[in-house]
Order: sequence, then C-alpha cells, then structure tokens
Amino acid sequence: MRRVELIYFNAGGGHRAAAHALCDVIGQQQRPWDLRLVNLFDMLDPTRAYQRWTGSCPEDFYNMRLARGWTWGLETELRMLQRGIRLSHRWMVKRLASHWASTRPDLVASLIPNFNRAMHDALALAWPEAPFATVMTDLADTPPHFWIEPGTTQHIVCGSNEALRQARAAGVPGQRIWLTSGMILRPSFHALPPLDRRALRRELGLDPDLRTGVVLFGGHGSSQMLEISRHLEDVQLILLCGHNRALAEALRAQRHRAARAVVGFTDDVPRLLRLGDFFIGKPGPGSLSEAVHLGLPVLTFDNAATMPQERYNVRWLREQGLGRAVRHPRELRQAFDVLLSGPRSRAADSAAPANRAVFEVVDILDELMRWAQPRPAGSVVDGSRNSLPVARAADASSLGWAVSR
Repeated sequence: MRRVELIYFNAGGGHRAAAHALCDVIGQQQRPWDLRLVNLFDMLDPTRAYQRWTGSCPEDFYNMRLARGWTWGLETELRMLQRGIRLSHRWMVKRLASHWASTRPDLVASLIPNFNRAMHDALALAWPEAPFATVMTDLADTPPHFWIEPGTTQHIVCGSNEALRQARAAGVPGQRIWLTSGMILRPSFHALPPLDRRALRRELGLDPDLRTGVVLFGGHGSSQMLEISRHLEDVQLILLCGHNRALAEALRAQRHRAARAVVGFTDDVPRLLRLGDFFIGKPGPGSLSEAVHLGLPVLTFDNAATMPQERYNVRWLREQGLGRAVRHPRELRQAFDVLLSGPRSRAADSAAPANRAVFEVVDILDELMRWAQPRPAGSVVDGSRNSLPVARAADASSLGWAVSR
C-alpha cells in the first residue's frame, strides 16, 4: 500500500480545505493508499512547545488578523517571514528529515507556500525515493518564491496559465510542471443535487424573488462584512461568518432595509452559494473559484489591504470578465448596479472553463508514484529519478485534463 502525506497548515483555511478535498476524492475512489494529513507545525514542533509557551498555535495570530481585517503591511511581513525561513533552513531540514526517515512515504504533496524548499531538501535527505509535489492553492506564485523554488526537483501542480508561465520562467523542467483546470474544490461542488431556491430562501427568512448576494470572507469572516452590509443596506444578503461568532452577533444587531440571513460556520457552503445571484468577498483563490464554478458574478476588493498572494486573482477575475473589483465598500453600490444591470443575474454564460482540479490532482499524484517506482531490470530511463515520459505542461494539449485558458 502506498503511503502518501499531504502537508497543510491552518493559516487561513484554504490549505486545509484543499487537503480534505483530496482526501475525500481519494476515499471515494478507494485508492489503495495509506493517506495521512500532516500539519507542518506538528512536524517542526512535535511536542507543541510553542503552544505551551504562548498559549496559542503558530497560525492563530494570522487568522485573528484576517478576522479583524488587519491585512495592511503583510507584504513587508511576508518578506521578513521568508527571510526568517531561509535563516532557519538547516534547523527545519533536520526536523523534517527526522519525520520522513521514520514515516518513509511514497510521495509527499505540499499544499502550503513558503516552506517548500525546506520540505524538498529534507525529503531528499531522508527518503530520496519519494517524489515531492507542490500543489499550488493560489492562482500565481506571488510574490516570487511563495510556491515555486528554482533549482529543486519539486513537481509543480498549477491551476492557471500564469502559474505555468512562472514555473517555466523559474527554470522548472517541463516534465515537472502539471497543469490542472483550476483550484481544488471540494467534491460537494461537483455533485450538486437539485434544489428549490425559492423555498430555501424562505427558510432563511429571505424574499424568494429579490436579487440576493452571498458574502464570504473565509472560515474566520472579516469585520469588513459590517461595512459591506451597511453600504448595501437595501440589498438582500446571505452573510457567512465562519467561526467568527462576534461578527455574526454584530451583523444580526445591525439595522438594514433588506432581509439578512446571518450564518455561522457551516459545511453547506455549496448550497448557500447556489441561493445567491452574485458573490461578494475578498479575492481569495478558493472562494473566487467556488463562486465562478457555480456561475456567480463576483464583487471583490483591490486595495492596500489586499494580501500580496491574492493580488493576481483580481487581475485574473478582470481578464476573464467574471466580476468587478472596488477599493472601498462605499463603491459597492455603483459596482453592484453595473454588474447586475443586464437581464441575467447569474453568470451562466461566463468564459470560465469547467473545473475538475480535485480529480486531476489525484490522478497526477498517482502517476508520480508510478513513475517513481524502481524500473524492471535492464530497462533504461532517460533523465532523473522522477522524470516522466511526457512534458505535461510544456505540451498541455497532450494531457487529457489540461485546460489552456
């Protein structure tokens, strides 16, 4: 049985969500894999000394900032973080190598940024038979070295042509670049049962005939949702607050002219998104991809508070003609009127391609393991240990699941 480790952490929520989505598909397909989800910080700090000393997990401060909308200045902090990771490289490689010398995986797939050089080097040191794949959960490698590490043998699984271009520009060989049709979405976004939108809107206390927006800022919400609700006080909204109970209470107490459905943490996001006619949220790759997949036009933000790794997403949204971006919530009213001024309230005719990335990534991981296994006696393989027979991204048309946007 093949042993596969998916590496994630809880900064934000998209990395863990992508890992769980892959686990769900692997389970549904009954792949003969010993699958393990591993939090990076559990490998680096197996005794949880940091949590004992500080009373919090390493990701907690970042998540708190997201919930409060304190994202200004993250570009400078990100550079400092990357510098600190480089300075700690030897220590991290030693810790990670110890883990993999013990677990001996057949493949390691990273769903997180910034730490991929350390993970790559540690796996190569401890268990070089296993391929290392970085599955990008962002549409682009922004800023540089966020996901793509030149000079390594990492495989890059990317969900946009921009990421493909960046991987090539970084010198990653074509046989190590894999192109999918988008960001990883949970399987529930691909198995959508019929629903009665009018009846379900009534259950939420909404007018079934009014145009309705769905507001989502990830699993921890954002105080910015209060401003959005205030500036669109006459627009019917479904507000998904995630784990942020204080935000949910504040939204329920807010005065407004149109109905509101304030929802706490839920696993039923696909159904709730389908009740909307448009989407409002930060330009995160996961939420944007979910909205686009379900045909919702998007209203998002592009300002100094936009996180550096999400700035390309705004450009992608505009280039694809899938929505509009504003600098401040007070501009939402005008953007809303323009976005929904046409006869159709849903973007069913958008140019976005079908997204099957979660299934494509599982197939890619399977192929990487098959080609990493020892070759029969007398066989000859060109290239390095993990080289593959076809340069998948260099000739995307040769790959059945590759999509060129």
